[in-house]
Amino acid sequence: MRLTREKLVAGAAVALLALTGCGGSSGSDDGAAKAVPATATGSLEDLAAEVKCKPDIQTDADEIRQAVCKSTSRKFILATFATDRGQREWLNEAKDYGGFYLVGAKWVAVGDQKVVKTLRGQLGGTMEEGTSHASHGSGTGSDASHEGTHSGHSG
Repeated sequence: MRLTREKLVAGAAVALLALTGCGGSSGSDDGAAKAVPATATGSLEDLAAEVKCKPDIQTDADEIRQAVCKSTSRKFILATFATDRGQREWLNEAKDYGGFYLVGAKWVAVGDQKVVKTLRGQLGGTMEEGTSHASHGSGTGSDASHEGTHSGHSG
């Protein structure tokens, strides 16, 4: 089965909406972002082990491997890429859906701001913020209306 970049980004966008709509963790993880280690490298499983989560693989293709990681206090998406170019193209398209991204060497973690800051304290990397569409819609902030805003993006 061949997966197109658009399908992968759309899948990540749906997962991102679900993640950011769930709220953050209740712990005080703010201190984790202060000391940023060298950017981690490795397979999706290596990165997941580093942050002590068991990845639920959603996409396992040559170009991208993507999983949902859950622990007691957080949930996020972890994706690894075969090439730097593939990573950047995916990220550029995914950022249209808003959210927060931790970007490393051929990997990206996606979640709410607090989770991404905490992950940065464990994996290193660079934080990037997506473009929010909240100002383009009705401003209700509900997932249902937000998803309707994105229906016109396939093209």
